[in-house]
Amino acid sequence: MEFKPKKSLSLSIRRGKVDEATTFTVAEQQIPTVSLEPVKSLGRWYDSSMKDTRRGAETLELTSESLLAINKCGLQGKFKIWCLQFMLFPNFYGHS
Repeated sequence: MEFKPKKSLSLSIRRGKVDEATTFTVAEQQIPTVSLEPVKSLGRWYDSSMKDTRRGAETLELTSESLLAINKCGLQGKFKIWCLQFMLFPNFYGHS
């Protein structure tokens, strides 16, 4: 089995802050940092800021767009509820 540095990401934290000056190399290939490429883990995106403040705004925007799309479709009310329950809710609870 071969380690592929380009498919990995690194994160260095010193004294509670992200240290972008530290880089890691394997087989003379540099491992990209999370500040260059955000990483998705367990359905959530993480970047070098390591804060969730942006995630709240993204969730609100996604919810309003999804509700508008469900409302604009030509389905009857009970089918709109089905879309809400089985398509929209699982996105927020990690079931999809």
